[in-house]
Amino acid sequence: MQVHSFLHSDTETYTHVLADVEERLCAVIDPVLHFDPKSGRTGTDEIDEVIEFIRNQGWQLVYIIETHAHADHLSAAIHLKETLGGELVMGRHITEVQKIFKQIYNFDTSFRTDASQFDILTDEGYTLALGSITITAMHVPGHTPADMAYIAADDEKTAVFVGDTLFAPDVGTARCDFPGGDAKTLYSSIKKLLALADDTIIYLCHDYPSQGRKHCPTTTVAAQKLGNIHVKDGINEAEFVEMRERRDATLDMPRLIIPSVQINIDAGHLPKPEDNGTRYLKVPINVLGQ
Repeated sequence: MQVHSFLHSDTETYTHVLADVEERLCAVIDPVLHFDPKSGRTGTDEIDEVIEFIRNQGWQLVYIIETHAHADHLSAAIHLKETLGGELVMGRHITEVQKIFKQIYNFDTSFRTDASQFDILTDEGYTLALGSITITAMHVPGHTPADMAYIAADDEKTAVFVGDTLFAPDVGTARCDFPGGDAKTLYSSIKKLLALADDTIIYLCHDYPSQGRKHCPTTTVAAQKLGNIHVKDGINEAEFVEMRERRDATLDMPRLIIPSVQINIDAGHLPKPEDNGTRYLKVPINVLGQ
């Protein structure tokens, strides 16, 4: 098993490439489409670097895995699929998020809330085969109802891709104040992750380094249990929930939540062009945030 991580610096998001090198098969986890909110322009420079890397290795892309419907970046899943192929994987509970945000954006009846935009829907214990690597889904709601972690294991090691559930120990944990989020549920999900073996490598979706530390895509279960500032050993559920809810009340909405969610719940598809050939995003006024 090999994992190669690519940082999208504007959103501090990691796109991971998981590969069985001998079988020349790979999966991409949480691909990022660049978006400039000032101009409304999308860009593919960063995801094209991932595509070039996969091509140079001679690997076949089998899966494009989204850990959840991200609120801080647009998914590049469609560009990736159109370029390299692969099946688009999402947690089955995305239907709950689709229904919530269909109302928020007042989408018409053509918007599907049955998750049929995705190729493979996963739930707790669902497995995907990637050559000699077994990828097992773990449902970890709390940040959103649909968050999934993916545990990749072969004869050599085990790694888990945790999405936004956990961050580096000095950063903490995901916020829970988005529609459908819940701090108590997140605590339970994190405990499931921290019940994995101590040497399990955790691949982060984001890293927001504290002063003096460089970005890093990985940590371990042991490091989280020892030092995560929000949920290390000794912090109980009540303490975590009180901290998380108090902290969330002070946070601004993510810079790209409005464009990101409406694209990502539709599997990364951009809105269809209108009769003038231009695509438009919707902006709900006075709905999100405090």
